[in-house]
Amino acid sequence: MSSSEFPEVRTVAGTVRGRREGGLEVFRGIPFAQPPVGEARFAAPRPVDGWDGVREAFAFGPPPPQEQMGPEAVPPAGLPGGDDWLTVNVWTPETDPAARRPVMVWIYGGAYKFGSADDPAYDGSRLSRDGDLIVVTLNYRVGIEGFALIEGAPANRGLLDQVAALEWVRENITAFGGDPDRVTVFGESAGAGSIAALMAMPRARGLFRRAIAQSVPGTFFSGELARDIAEALAGGLGLRPTVADLSGVDPRKLPEAGAVLTARMREYVHRWGPVALTPTPFSPVVDGDVLPTAPWQALANGAARDVELITGHNRDEYRLFLMLGGLLGQVDESLASMALGLFGPTPDGEQAYRTAFPDASAEYLFELVQSDWLFRMPSLHLAEAQVAGGGRAHAYELTWAAPVDNGALGACHGLDVPLTFGIYGGLGAMLVGPTPSPETEALSARFRSAWTAFATGGDPGWPAYDAERRLVQLFDTEPAVTAYPEEAARRLWEHHAFAALPLTSE
Repeated sequence: MSSSEFPEVRTVAGTVRGRREGGLEVFRGIPFAQPPVGEARFAAPRPVDGWDGVREAFAFGPPPPQEQMGPEAVPPAGLPGGDDWLTVNVWTPETDPAARRPVMVWIYGGAYKFGSADDPAYDGSRLSRDGDLIVVTLNYRVGIEGFALIEGAPANRGLLDQVAALEWVRENITAFGGDPDRVTVFGESAGAGSIAALMAMPRARGLFRRAIAQSVPGTFFSGELARDIAEALAGGLGLRPTVADLSGVDPRKLPEAGAVLTARMREYVHRWGPVALTPTPFSPVVDGDVLPTAPWQALANGAARDVELITGHNRDEYRLFLMLGGLLGQVDESLASMALGLFGPTPDGEQAYRTAFPDASAEYLFELVQSDWLFRMPSLHLAEAQVAGGGRAHAYELTWAAPVDNGALGACHGLDVPLTFGIYGGLGAMLVGPTPSPETEALSARFRSAWTAFATGGDPGWPAYDAERRLVQLFDTEPAVTAYPEEAARRLWEHHAFAALPLTSE
C-alpha cells in the first residue's frame, strides 16, 4: 500500500492521482472513453485519448444528460459540468499489482433514462472494506443518447458504454490491486437488465466471471417497437429519429423529449401494449447485432454458461410505484381488471389471477401482476434459463419490509440497494430512514457478506437453483432457504416465454 495520502496509478492512458479515504485508496472520474459529443455523438464509445503528466482523480465525472436534470440541465451542486460523461470510479484497499483482489463493478438502475455513479447511494467504501475487494462504479449514456433506436447509429449505446468500461477494467484493474480474471458485475433494476443483456452479448464475452442481477426488468424491445417509440420521441421535436436530425439538439435539452413522451405514453397502449403503462420509453433493443437475442433465449442456449449468476427480486416490487403515483389506497376493481388483463400471462389473465388469489384485494392484485410482469418473473426465468443452458445460478427474494410508514411499502423496489451498499442516503433514507436500526444493519451485513463471498469465490452461502427443488434464499429478519415462494404466481407464468416485446399493432 502506498504511504502517500495521494496515491498514483499508471493506467493505459496515463497516470491518475487519487486520495486515501477511510483506509482505502479512492479514484474518481477516470475517463474510459472519449466524450460522446460532436462527431462522436450517438456513436459507439471511442478509446480515450491519453494524457501526459498526472491527472487528478478526486471528483466524480459529470452525469450523463437525463430527464432529472431539469429544463435548465444544471448538474447537481458540487459536480463538474462538461461532456466527460463516460468515467469510472475505484475504491481499493491498496494499489498493489500483486494483490490480485476480486473486483465488483456496479451498474446503476434508473429506468434506462436516468442515474449516475455520483449518487451517494452507490458509495463503494463499505463493500470494499468489508469484503477486502475492489469496487468500481461507472457512468453510461441513458435515455435517447443511450437507448433510443436512431437511424445511422448503433443500437444499445448505453450497453456498449458498459462494455467499454469493462474493457477498461480488464486492461487497468491490476494496477489498482485487482484481478481481471475475478470480475463480478452487479446492478439493480435497469442495471440488472443491462447485466442480463451483457450476459447475452458476444461483445461482452470474457469481460466478467460472475454476475449479480437484482430485480431484472422484463422490458426488452423488438426492433419494430423500438423504431416506433423512437419516431414518437423525435416527432415530439418535429424531427426524424436520425443522427442527422437529433445531432442538432443540445444533448442537455434532448431529455425533455423523453419527459414529454413519458407523460403521454398511455395514448400508445394500442400500439405498444403494456410498455405504454411503464415509467419509461427506453429499454435494450434486440437488434440482432449488439444484442442478438433476448437474454432468456440466449442463456437457455448456453451463451453465459461460464458465468456464475445470482438473480432475485423483492417481494413487493411495485408498491414503490404505487406510492410514487399516489395510488396507495386508491386502486379500485376497474383499475385491477385493467392491469390483470394487460399484464397477465395468458388471454384469461384476470380470471387466472383471481382464481389463484381468491381473497386478494383489488390493490394487491393490481400490484402483484405488475410486480410479476416487470420484475419477479423475469428474474426467476433468468435463473431458470441459465440453468437450462448448463450454467449455475443462485436465486433470492427479499421479503423484509421497509421500515418507513410502519412497513406500508413492504419489500418494495429499490429496497435492496441500501442493503447492498450499507449506505443510507437518498433512496435509503426514504425507505429505511436516515439512521438504520440494528435490524437493518444486520440484514445489510448479510447482503454484503453474500455478495462479496460470491465475488470472491462463487458461493453466496446457499444452494444453487435447480428445476426440481427451486431453492431460493429469503432475505428477512430471520433468513431462510425455501422452495420458491408464491407458488400460485409461479405456476401462472410457468409456460410464459419472456422475449423481446413486439409492436402490438401496425
